[in-house]
Amino acid sequence: MDYIEFFNCINPSKTLVISQEDDRQYYIDFTSVRGYDSISKLKHRIAVLRRKQPSCSLFTGHIGCGKSTELHRLQAELEAEGFCVVNFESDEDIDTADVDIIDVLLTIAKRVSAKLEEIAVPEATGLRRLIQRTQEVLTTEIDVKASLGTLTLKGELDTQTNSVSLSAGIASLTVRAKNDSRIREKLSQYLGPKVTGLLSTLNEELIQSGIESLKNQGYAGLVVIVDNLDRIDNRPKPSGRSQQEYLFVERGELLTKLACHTVYTMPLGLRFSNEFGNLTQRFPDKPECLPMVSIRHRNGEDCPEGLAKLKQMVLARAFPQLTEAERLERIGEIFETPAVFDRLCRVTGGHVRDLLQLLSQWVEEEMQLPLTEATLEEAICDRCNEMTLAISPREWELLREVRQTQKVQDQVGYENLIRSRMVFEYQERRQSWFDVNPILLEAAEMNDS
Repeated sequence: MDYIEFFNCINPSKTLVISQEDDRQYYIDFTSVRGYDSISKLKHRIAVLRRKQPSCSLFTGHIGCGKSTELHRLQAELEAEGFCVVNFESDEDIDTADVDIIDVLLTIAKRVSAKLEEIAVPEATGLRRLIQRTQEVLTTEIDVKASLGTLTLKGELDTQTNSVSLSAGIASLTVRAKNDSRIREKLSQYLGPKVTGLLSTLNEELIQSGIESLKNQGYAGLVVIVDNLDRIDNRPKPSGRSQQEYLFVERGELLTKLACHTVYTMPLGLRFSNEFGNLTQRFPDKPECLPMVSIRHRNGEDCPEGLAKLKQMVLARAFPQLTEAERLERIGEIFETPAVFDRLCRVTGGHVRDLLQLLSQWVEEEMQLPLTEATLEEAICDRCNEMTLAISPREWELLREVRQTQKVQDQVGYENLIRSRMVFEYQERRQSWFDVNPILLEAAEMNDS
């Protein structure tokens, strides 16, 4: 196995796009060791239960646990069912430190219109007028002509009218709003009072007419997947409510009103918020959660299947064309011993991105294959040191308590322990349980009384 090729194949920041053959060969289905198949449930809701009516779903889980990859799996399966799927990372268009409902709706409008423009040019005359009027109102802050003149993206021009396309027109607002807080504020001030009308126009002129065009071409319907909304900051808004609660609780009902199937990623912390009950009243279905990959059971016994699948995730990057059995026979080309490979999988606790990050650090420091135990232990020591520097005495107490009780009960516990990846959530027989990140079990403080 080539050392550099292997390093490039284990890039922890790359999301696997299952619809692409090159990525699909690396995909490992962890469903059986996560405790719950949330993706199949989302697919069934969209493709079967509510196929002929709009649906709205929330999807959450630890950052880095594989949500984006699983949403690409959902996209591929829905496309196989005949749906047109618009799947995008919202933080490409939205400032996650300062999010307004207007930002989300305009971003969805931009992405949907860009997709529809590949199939049929949406007329959406009322929406176009609203965007144009908004541009005119903001001319004191934005040189609209200059802004539009810089847009040279594919699909910018409507080929029938030789004018700026709807998606490019919306982008002229969203790009400037993301990069300038003053423009963002003015945009919200102008469109905020008109949000109901904006939503109605978006539904009638873009989404519903777009679905009609799609169905005329054989599609089953339209699905919009808004990824990375789980990454929005939890800082307070001027009203005093946190930004996450503002978007998903105070404005949550508006998110459910789009006239197509929608899936939003939701911050995991809201499951621990006092507002969670109110959130579930705003949305038709409770949020679906993607648990960690189980490497041991709640009773402390090993979960051999979980460990085996984590190993296959790594080996598939090195030997994608081989069978699972054939890959296992070639462990020695990558790792000094099977035991050191086992150690890597256990110490990352079933967190797939953490595993790939630690492996990448190991490969980079080793500078050759096979990888040795000594270098792994140095990498583990470095990672443990980095994490423990910021842990307070009170947090060590909380960690020891979680280790004993397997519980995290409130938003304070979430903010202190889960958000910083000091504690992981697992599911077994539809019940959540929690455990300390195994990296921290290397620290002497975990054994202090």
